[in-house]
Amino acid sequence: MRVAAIDCGTNSLRLLVADVDGANFREVHRDMRVVRLGQGVDKNKAFTPEAIERTLLATAEYADVIRSKGVEKLRFCATSATRDAANRDLFLYGVRDILGVLPDVIPGSEEAALSFLGATKELGQELAPFLVVDIGGGSTEFVLGATEVVAAHSVNIGCVRMAERHLTTQPPTKEQISGAISDIDAAIEIAGSYVEFGAAQSLIAVAGTATTVAAAALGLNEYDRYAIHLSRIPAEKVHEIATMFASMNRGEIAALGYMHPGRVDVIAAGSLVLSRVMTLTGATEFIASESDILDGIAWGLATL
Repeated sequence: MRVAAIDCGTNSLRLLVADVDGANFREVHRDMRVVRLGQGVDKNKAFTPEAIERTLLATAEYADVIRSKGVEKLRFCATSATRDAANRDLFLYGVRDILGVLPDVIPGSEEAALSFLGATKELGQELAPFLVVDIGGGSTEFVLGATEVVAAHSVNIGCVRMAERHLTTQPPTKEQISGAISDIDAAIEIAGSYVEFGAAQSLIAVAGTATTVAAAALGLNEYDRYAIHLSRIPAEKVHEIATMFASMNRGEIAALGYMHPGRVDVIAAGSLVLSRVMTLTGATEFIASESDILDGIAWGLATL
């Protein structure tokens, strides 16, 4: 069955077209656009007209791809920013007019479960139990399990939210970093009251913050998802890279060959979240996965 999955987060809009047949999964097309739908949502609790327009334009381009690929089933999932925006209907009905389906505004618990499914589907049970950490633009999900989810919790410490709330200059000041750490640590401690971090054997980190940190740790000259996928990044390296990003100005970060332009202003915040995750969970390394919620949505579509 040919399926299309769309994940609309706070920072990016992503499309995956795949053929799924039982346990067989073949990627047909994958694309990502940084649309920053959640711009200002943490402060204003509403989408701006400009953010909606950017996202709907990208959605229309995805609609052309979906039609050309002969997709049989489609699901559009919207996450943190859409959950928070009081005027979300303007966006949701705009998507429906373009794609013919109304987006599912999924709760943090389902977002966590889909991330877990996507991240762990191809991993051997010798690495289980897994703690999957999905650092998005608006929220971060913590998910524990082996073959299925045992516990999960979502907290509002995504890279866009932390950049807008705390790290408002590049490089950020010591006071900004201190404020962000207090906010991040408090949220991780709350997540830890729902999810037993110490029960995990492996920490799997997904989404753009984690894979960008992995690219930096691997010393890549350009972004290479195949080199990044399932690489093991030591905690010490994560802390080093978070410190590096926090010391750089916008131009210096933009000049990095592996850096997506849409992450330039939020990677310092995102890497700080990942660094604090490593510290507070006690993990000595993370496994970077290029398979995430998008893959989970696709797998789920094939079983409906």
